[in-house]
Amino acid sequence: MTPVELSHTVLCAVRRAVDDGVLHVAVPERAVVTAPGPGGCGDYATNIALQLARPAGQPPLRVAEILRARLADSDGVRDVVVTGPGFINISLRDTAPTALVEEILRRGTRYGYTQEYVQERVQGDGHGYAHGSAQDPSSDPVQLSCPREVRAVVVMDAVARILRSQGASVRTRCEAELPSRWTDILDVRVDAHRTQQLPARLHVPVRPVPASADPLPLGRDAARWALLHPAAHDRPRITDDHLVQRETNPLFRVRYAHARTRALHRNAADLGFTAEAGPVELGSVEPGSVERRSVESSPAEPEPDNGTPHAHHIHLAHPTPLLSLLADHPRVLAQSAAHRAPDRLARHLVTVADAVLPLLPAVLPRGAEKPSAAHRARLALAEAAGTVLAGGLSLLGIDAPEHL
Repeated sequence: MTPVELSHTVLCAVRRAVDDGVLHVAVPERAVVTAPGPGGCGDYATNIALQLARPAGQPPLRVAEILRARLADSDGVRDVVVTGPGFINISLRDTAPTALVEEILRRGTRYGYTQEYVQERVQGDGHGYAHGSAQDPSSDPVQLSCPREVRAVVVMDAVARILRSQGASVRTRCEAELPSRWTDILDVRVDAHRTQQLPARLHVPVRPVPASADPLPLGRDAARWALLHPAAHDRPRITDDHLVQRETNPLFRVRYAHARTRALHRNAADLGFTAEAGPVELGSVEPGSVERRSVESSPAEPEPDNGTPHAHHIHLAHPTPLLSLLADHPRVLAQSAAHRAPDRLARHLVTVADAVLPLLPAVLPRGAEKPSAAHRARLALAEAAGTVLAGGLSLLGIDAPEHL
């Protein structure tokens, strides 16, 4: 069961409770499912009970128990547990991770995209954020506007890309014509300038804290990351640190993780096998090959194995955190669009990269090993993570290189 399918399952449980007469609420248009928070358990969690408690006139725990009973017998659901004030934690049957990886590989870099944009009737707060809770499905265009300031223009460009990924019709406008250097180096465009009016029902100003230095010398990718990674209310650091190929540079970690997944795809092809989603079981590898330690030297391809038995091994991190992050990607895109906050997507990509890097040493067969179903499943998980990283970077207007 994919996150989208689970969201529909949660809504079906709400609808059944309404039909049974135990909940008197309007069935919402979407139910957000995400990775369980602190104190949670299982594969996914939802706060739908807290969302419905007030209109239902019942305590959140009571609403959660009502929905728990109806979710527990749903296809693909193994267990449902209520924690905290009313969070519903859902454990899926063993096919869930396989289905998630299959969905990501099938949809490619458009994983997390939707055509059902829910437009929030809100006002911008001056920092590029939007606030509010009233949601209204609408095909009316959203007009983003910004001052003639380099960070504002780049943030508006990224917000427009993310909104369009969520099915929104977007128009962008700047107070004045953009310098040609901005369009040439940063790859930014606007639909209109101040003197040109665009038809739109929702107007959202984008006004992040301005950059204190010229980011153009960094080049497109590093400059855009420097401007987008900090929250809109934080002043960006415009330094050469964004160009350094070291573990301390978040942009490098994200692009490096993507390049490593592509290298594994090529290496696997050379060994005669391809990715195939399935249960991921990790063994162990020698300490020197752990991916986090290889970031500093950043080899483009894995070092060849000489077949020598290794005397000492360490166990790799479990893939569950990575699977949860991949499953959470559609929600991150939706929240980044709703709050006009590309920094949320940027931070999510860093987290995905940090979760996948420790798993990569176990993807390929080592020594005399033959490629097995386990290797194909690990490769599929790695390629799924690389796909999410590539798609996210694309929405930020940043290249995801095959080689680094």
